[in-house]
Amino acid sequence: MPELPEVEVVRRGVETWAARRPVLMVQVHDPRSLRRYAEGPEHFRRELVGRTLGIPERRGKFLWIPLNDQYGAPLGQALMIHLGMSGQVLVEAADAPLEKHLKITLHLGALPHLEEQGAVEEAPDQLRFVDQRIFGGMQISPLVPDPVLTEGAGDGVPRLVPAAAAHIAPDPLEPVTTAERFFRTLRGRRTGLKRALLDQGMVSGVGNIYADEALWRTRLHYARRTETITRAQASLLLSSLQEVMGDALAAGGTSFDSLYVNVNGASGYFDRSLQCYGQAGRPCSRCGTPISREKFMNRSSYFCPRCQR
Repeated sequence: MPELPEVEVVRRGVETWAARRPVLMVQVHDPRSLRRYAEGPEHFRRELVGRTLGIPERRGKFLWIPLNDQYGAPLGQALMIHLGMSGQVLVEAADAPLEKHLKITLHLGALPHLEEQGAVEEAPDQLRFVDQRIFGGMQISPLVPDPVLTEGAGDGVPRLVPAAAAHIAPDPLEPVTTAERFFRTLRGRRTGLKRALLDQGMVSGVGNIYADEALWRTRLHYARRTETITRAQASLLLSSLQEVMGDALAAGGTSFDSLYVNVNGASGYFDRSLQCYGQAGRPCSRCGTPISREKFMNRSSYFCPRCQR
């Protein structure tokens, strides 16, 4: 399942190849990918055609593209994309073979800077949403003020997020997620540490892989009680989350199969750098003790039984 770094890699690709481009036509190949959009496929098409895609943004695993009018003025709504377990966003040429699980296609106009330069080679003209397991999808959502972001900015200018993502907490890479805020949020819960990290209402974008990796780096056991975490440990854990996600971003994300790719169809390589996740039975690179695996919330937790307390 894509986690924050994978979604950020996709966001960057969409910004490079799709931002500031007009939507010329929309094809909904499978309406199940619009199940979160009650207005249905026809309304979805009408709301997108003629709009210009803005600079994509992300919170946790949610990705959205603000919609502008033909002159670039904001319309107060955004195209939301959730990758679910197997969703892919690809930017392809119109003559590229259609993917087996293609769900939605946006036909895009020219990139403004290429048009102005009279470039011979045009950018690929389709943004495709592909989803094998159909847990992801698209929807159009109004943008609403986020009080946490607005307060954190300190300039009184409202910061906007899609209403459909307003319940999601800021993620570790957002400036508003400070060490003190993270510590107070952890101490306000009475649960296991990893369970708290996976709670998207506490901190978003942390999934199983990066939770295990950050906890290993911090030497904290996944079942450690949140109310026992010190301010120093919380600060170190937040730094570890930021570092492990930064490392994953540099590697293009983590890929275990063909279901995660960036917008150009390339897989990430961070799985080759994992120290803990998926390493059961292999020696801990820090102390040599075999990495353990235990069942956790219908999945697995990996940890060093000696290093992590």
